[in-house]
Amino acid sequence: MEESLPRIESKQKVTGSLRYLEDLKIPGMLHTKTLRSPLPHAKIVSIDTSAVERLPGVVAILTRADLIDNTHYRSHYGPVLKDQSIVALDKVRYVGDVVAAVAATQPDIAEEALDHLHVDYQELPAVYDPEEALEQKSPVLHDTIQMSKDGPPDLKKIHRKEKSNLAHHVHVEKGNLETGLAEADHVFEQIFSCPSTQHAAMESFVSVARFEGSGRLTIWSTTQHPFLIREEMASLFRLPLSRVRVIALNVGGGYGGKGYIKMEPVVAALAYKTKLPVGIRLTREESFQTIAKHATKIYIKTGVKKDGEIVARQCRIFMNTGAYAEIGPRVIKKCAYSSLGPYEIPHVKIDAHLVYTNTVPAGAFRGFGLPQAAWGYESSIDVIAHNLKRDPLELRLQNLLDEGGEFVTGEHIHSFGMKNCLTKVAEAIEWDKREPANGSKVRGKGLACGIQGTMTPSISSATIRLNEDGSATVYVGTVDMGQGSDTVLAQIASKELSIPIDHIELVRSDTDTSLYDLKTAASRSTFHMGRAVQKASQDIREQLSCLAAPIFQSNPENFVFENQTLRPKGAQPSEALSYQALLIQHFEIKGINLVGQGRVKTSNINKKGEPEFSVFWNAGAGAAEVEIDRETGKVRIIRYVTAADIGKALNPMSCHQQLRGGAISGIGQALLEELAYQEGLLINPNLLDYNLPCFPDMPQDIKTIIVEHPNPQGPYGAKGVGEIAALTPPPAIVNAIEDAVNVRIQQLPVTSEKMLTILLQKNKENEK
Repeated sequence: MEESLPRIESKQKVTGSLRYLEDLKIPGMLHTKTLRSPLPHAKIVSIDTSAVERLPGVVAILTRADLIDNTHYRSHYGPVLKDQSIVALDKVRYVGDVVAAVAATQPDIAEEALDHLHVDYQELPAVYDPEEALEQKSPVLHDTIQMSKDGPPDLKKIHRKEKSNLAHHVHVEKGNLETGLAEADHVFEQIFSCPSTQHAAMESFVSVARFEGSGRLTIWSTTQHPFLIREEMASLFRLPLSRVRVIALNVGGGYGGKGYIKMEPVVAALAYKTKLPVGIRLTREESFQTIAKHATKIYIKTGVKKDGEIVARQCRIFMNTGAYAEIGPRVIKKCAYSSLGPYEIPHVKIDAHLVYTNTVPAGAFRGFGLPQAAWGYESSIDVIAHNLKRDPLELRLQNLLDEGGEFVTGEHIHSFGMKNCLTKVAEAIEWDKREPANGSKVRGKGLACGIQGTMTPSISSATIRLNEDGSATVYVGTVDMGQGSDTVLAQIASKELSIPIDHIELVRSDTDTSLYDLKTAASRSTFHMGRAVQKASQDIREQLSCLAAPIFQSNPENFVFENQTLRPKGAQPSEALSYQALLIQHFEIKGINLVGQGRVKTSNINKKGEPEFSVFWNAGAGAAEVEIDRETGKVRIIRYVTAADIGKALNPMSCHQQLRGGAISGIGQALLEELAYQEGLLINPNLLDYNLPCFPDMPQDIKTIIVEHPNPQGPYGAKGVGEIAALTPPPAIVNAIEDAVNVRIQQLPVTSEKMLTILLQKNKENEK
């Protein structure tokens, strides 16, 4: 199966007829606005709501008074650490923390009401740097935190230090670090850091909640994880899962930011209080204050033999999770295990620290900590190559994991085309050729590799209904947020059932109609849900074969499926029976349909009884050619090439689009994007002051290369594609900058101002 088809919803998107959650209108729905903390850390002394209660149009106010000693719903939530409350209780922990919420008949009334809410704060010392936050003298954000009893299976053990700002510590050790360093001829030490950045999806956060008369809660949300939202909301409001329904309409971008709970508890609590539907739409500034990417600092020590063999590596990682942990424990875990990169290193010691600070909470961001890790380990490789006077390409090829190589977790990696990816991008960018300087402008080239796994263990389920006319309806829990999952899942059903794709309707995620799907993240949807759809389709085929067997007096395993018909092998196409005719002939009545189901479950223990950190591994490589103006510091990307081993491209056009989008995202992280703080205040919480890449920032040429090393467990060999291309642009671009001007940059982003400052400083040093 390999066919480039346009996305099935593309015409609706172009014409503007595709409905998003913001288009949802429910009669009598109230509108919510939130009051947010102006201080980074403070005790809440009192909240006076009396003036608001008298305002016409205000229906309800949600404050801590509604949560304390409330037996109807719990106050705290969180996927791993239940450290976040619906609204602030004892204190606020960052500028933007939700203190209260107002539900009114009109948005402007709710907005006006916020001016009449009076909160008395007692300011507390704050801390913004993770390493400083771990010092004994630093203010502690959370004294006591409850662990989630039904948390993710891969995060059962959380190493949190009580009465400190350490949310989670990950320790990984393999071989003996001291032995490895003693064997090394050279030891290199570097520090690399990258700032917090924003997901900046086109669609803001939107949530609507309604409690039915029976006490049943329905939530409409711009979420990537409807089933995880259902679980947390059921726990929060003390409801059985059968009385919580979560509907994810078309989602206008997510990139990890729309995973896990955001504003759903606030609108649900107000809906419970008012017995009316309640909705909220965050402004862009509020979205910036809701979730971000983890700022990270990585200390790397590497032991290398004189021939270039890497024999030891130590990593110390400090990751800023902000005021609340959210899914930070998984982000730090993935960052830690991936901090070696795709290299086989015998002696390893990694210590990664997830730390609370008085800044915006951080969560998953297109790669779950892997871009931060790649920025460190791929910059380090070029530092080593530069000092050993080795070609960076050759040094990488010498040390890369190959098929069957042992990862730091002890598992052996298979269907892994890293060397293929690296050689292809090097060839595409003409690695051995260099352009001469042109006046003040000089050029350089850089390479980078990236390794990415997926969430394991994991479950996805699919249901397919074969309708009486031979068309099919596919029910999945996967959320299409622009990545094209609806199209590829429909393609799989189309191929397996021999039904034209325009006769297949894909029903988007609704926890009442879809079977369980863990989440839409971790590049897992094609592999897991695609295989589940394939199995459900095969279930339908088996049922059709059993129904047709007595009619044709043939073995059920002896049928050919083609163009919504089936016939015994060897029979002529004219003898085939349509699905519609078969159903009517067997059931002797119209309106009967067949239902097929498929489920995929992966485990963190493979068939040999060995540990498995990830059921599949994606390999990727990037290559950049940059031009730097030494007079202005302007960095211009001339060419960028990205290659990814995605197993098998089921829709090549869509895969190329995903790779291109990932590369553009990574370019923004490399050159432009950064959340800027002043004493805890986010000073660029909007798309005017926060710099996203625009067309002038893009390379003249972005080339995408698909590499296929099929994984036998995926549908037709497919793995994932969504994240891998976002890992390599920052290190590839910075490595190209060093190639051009012989300067090593260790902190992102590389703005023109920063580049010019570095070049001027270098000129001064050369003049001495």
